[in-house]
Amino acid sequence: MKLADNRPLSRAEFHERLRRIGAERYHDRHPFHARLHGGECSPDEVRAWVVNRWQYQSRIPMKDAAFMSRIEDPQLRRVWRSRIEDHDGGVDEGGGIRRWLALARAVGLDPDYVASGVGVMPATRFAVDAYVRFVRDMPLLDAVAASLTEMFAPKIHAERIEGLLKHYDFADETSLSYFRQRLTEARKDVEFGLTYVLDHADTLEKQDAAAAALVFKTDVLWAQLDALWHGYVEGNIPPGAWRPGEGLLAPSRELAGAG
Repeated sequence: MKLADNRPLSRAEFHERLRRIGAERYHDRHPFHARLHGGECSPDEVRAWVVNRWQYQSRIPMKDAAFMSRIEDPQLRRVWRSRIEDHDGGVDEGGGIRRWLALARAVGLDPDYVASGVGVMPATRFAVDAYVRFVRDMPLLDAVAASLTEMFAPKIHAERIEGLLKHYDFADETSLSYFRQRLTEARKDVEFGLTYVLDHADTLEKQDAAAAALVFKTDVLWAQLDALWHGYVEGNIPPGAWRPGEGLLAPSRELAGAG
C-alpha cells in the first residue's frame, strides 16, 4: 500500500503490509510441506529434506555473526547474539544445530554425514549462500527485515510437530525438539526484529526496502523446497546431491510414511 503523496505508511499499515507478504509468500504454502505434514513423503524424501535443510540451519549462526560484525551499537549486539547461542548452543549443551542432527539420527542418517554438507543440492546451497550474503552486505534495516519470516514460523512449526507425530514412527519429543524449541525462540526473536523494523522504517523508501527484503527471504525458503520437489519427488536428483542409501546409519532404519 502506498499513499498518493509518498508519505510512509502508518505503523499499523506497514505491519499489515509485512503480514500480507507472509500470507501470500511464506513457504507453508509450498506443496512439499503439505506432502511432508500429511504423511505422504517416502522415507527417502524425508531424509532428503533433513539433508538439505541442514544447509540452512548450519548457516543461520554464520549469517547472524556476519550481521553482528557490522553493528556498532553494543546493546543491539547484546540482543542479537542470543540468536547465535540459540543455534550453536554452549560448549557442552546443544543448540538448534545439535537438535537438527538429532533429527537426522532419528530418520536413520549418520549425523556426521549430514553435518559435512556433502549431499546438499546445488540449488539449496546457492539459495542459502545468497541469504548469508544479503545479511552481510545489505543495510542493517534490510538484514533485520529479512529475518521477519520468523513472524510466520510458529504456525508452521506447530503444524509440523502435529503432522510428523501423527504420520511417522521416527517422530518423538527428542527428534522434534528443534521445532518445539523454536516455538518459543522464534516469538522472542520476532518481537525484537519487528519492533526494530517498524521503528526504523520511517520513510516510504525504507518501508519499500524492508518489504523487498522480506520478499527476498520468502523466495530463499521457497526455492529450497522447489529444489527438493524437483530432485526427490519428481526424481531429478542433481549430480553430487544425496542419493537414497548414502549416509545411513548401520543398520539403516525405515520410516513409517507413504511410499
